[in-house]
Amino acid sequence: MSTIKTVCVYCGSGPGTNPRFIEGAKALGKALAESNIRLVYGGGSVGMMGAVADAVLDHGGLVTGIIPDFLRTRENALTRVQEMIVTPDMHERKRLMFERSDAFVAMPGGVGTLEELVEQLTWKQLGRHAKPVLLANIDDFWEPLFTLLSHMRQTQFIRAGFSVDILKADRVEEILPKLKSAAAQIAESETRLAPEVARKL
Repeated sequence: MSTIKTVCVYCGSGPGTNPRFIEGAKALGKALAESNIRLVYGGGSVGMMGAVADAVLDHGGLVTGIIPDFLRTRENALTRVQEMIVTPDMHERKRLMFERSDAFVAMPGGVGTLEELVEQLTWKQLGRHAKPVLLANIDDFWEPLFTLLSHMRQTQFIRAGFSVDILKADRVEEILPKLKSAAAQIAESETRLAPEVARKL
């Protein structure tokens, strides 16, 4: 993977109390559309989810929404997306979001956003994927999580060799450049390793 063609955005179904959260979601959506990067997201039309998807669409971009059937009404599935996938449950939703995305961005959100983010970090820590994972740290929203991760390292629950590989962007305009840079580094690393793997086979 040397280029980013699709980005999965995890974010809240509510707007939060800080206007900069919604502003950030709209700015990210605009940036995705202008970079011809498809958005993969949770399918809702409300809160942060609706803001990022509407911004992509308003600027001529492409959107794939993936929503479980039981949330179609609660989160008001966004009907104007180019692709809407309805899944039977949350597990299928998360699997498809993973498979259809080249990278992941976590914007401000609640427990669901945190759960989706931590799952991707866990899979990456265990070597199940190498896709970039980035926290959009708008107005320091994710600082408590960074503090917790630091505490986990200090108490050796995150041990040497099992570091959590996570990107951080304090400003929306940093998000795509950091994802693209990380993807290029991953591709370069895979290219270097390929001859070694071939020799061992």
